[in-house]
Amino acid sequence: MTPRAILFDKDGTLFDFQKSWGRWADGLINRMAPDPATGECLANAISYDRAAQRFRPDSLAIAGTAEDIARAWLPFLPDQTVSGLVGQLDALAAEVTMAEALPLAPYLDSLLARGLHLAVVTNESEAAARRQLETSGIAGRIAFLAGYDSGYGAKPAPGPCLAAAKALGVPPEAAVMVGDSRHDLTAGRAAGMATIGVLTGLATRADLEPLADAVFPDIGHLPDWLDAQGA
Repeated sequence: MTPRAILFDKDGTLFDFQKSWGRWADGLINRMAPDPATGECLANAISYDRAAQRFRPDSLAIAGTAEDIARAWLPFLPDQTVSGLVGQLDALAAEVTMAEALPLAPYLDSLLARGLHLAVVTNESEAAARRQLETSGIAGRIAFLAGYDSGYGAKPAPGPCLAAAKALGVPPEAAVMVGDSRHDLTAGRAAGMATIGVLTGLATRADLEPLADAVFPDIGHLPDWLDAQGA
């Protein structure tokens, strides 16, 4: 079916993952850890290389939720609770300066000019994601936003993708899920959507190809694919 809606993951798709979150994560660990040894434990728990200020490809932070990270950190922060850590992580995530994968405003305008509906489906909190979209000046171009806490579940489950299609008024088979992780593509496939992988996150082409209709270096290649689909 000709695509009528595009669902984007946020981190690693609309925004370059390492450039957006790498350096910020080191500051986050410094704020959360009571001592350097604990800081190293927190970094290792999410596969973050503090020396390089980069996430490793197997990092929990790539597609996990704040609750996933909180549970991984809780053994090293015994005075905290999962809910308390989640609240802190969500609040601090809203402060990050996002690095656009490409100039997003004109790019999204070009998709809207095709008559396509746009959504963002992320495993970040809805509030933090909304603030980042607003700071980047693109929130008004996104018709629907789902975070892990929006009530539809989290990727790789299909719930948020199906909710986006319903909100946009298109059948799932007329929607395309675009993301940088296997979680994104698994969710899209389970929802009955076409799936496009991009390499602006940490996953490799080999990671994404088994779950994708196509894999591109970044979202800038999507319009040519849409042309081929008659969108």
